[in-house]
Amino acid sequence: MSTRLEKLKELEARLYSTMGRCLSSELAGLAKQYRETIREIEEIEGSVKEPDDEISKILAQRAAAGKPGAVRKNRA
Repeated sequence: MSTRLEKLKELEARLYSTMGRCLSSELAGLAKQYRETIREIEEIEGSVKEPDDEISKILAQRAAAGKPGAVRKNRA
């Protein structure tokens, strides 16, 4: 019986392979699922690290404070 981590790693490999040969209209959805899978693998492995760059630090602080991470779109 496979563990959750093993299943996620299998999914990660399959998504990575599929993204290389998919239609461009399918890429966004696959890329999102790939990122979520990688994030979950990192969480299980305990390898989620503190952000190194300034923007990531600001976004992490905003998330911790319950603020949205999105940037205003209609800013002139």
